[in-house]
Amino acid sequence: MCLAIPGKIVAIDGDVGVIDFGGTKKEANISMVDAKVGDWAIVHAGFAIELMDEAEAEETVELWNDFLSSGEADIRKPK
Repeated sequence: MCLAIPGKIVAIDGDVGVIDFGGTKKEANISMVDAKVGDWAIVHAGFAIELMDEAEAEETVELWNDFLSSGEADIRKPK
């Protein structure tokens, strides 16, 4: 399974953006999108693959957090 996670772009240096994923900051290649600081991006495998508006990003993050806190994301737990 592949997951693409939304994060907020907090800094840009050339084709590299620093993306904030709820307090965890990682670098990602942003050359495939027309990004600026403050934009929300979907990041997959180290690349920003799409930009999204803030409302959509916040809804996605909330749904993701709900899923993680539900216990359904625990791959160690037998079904």
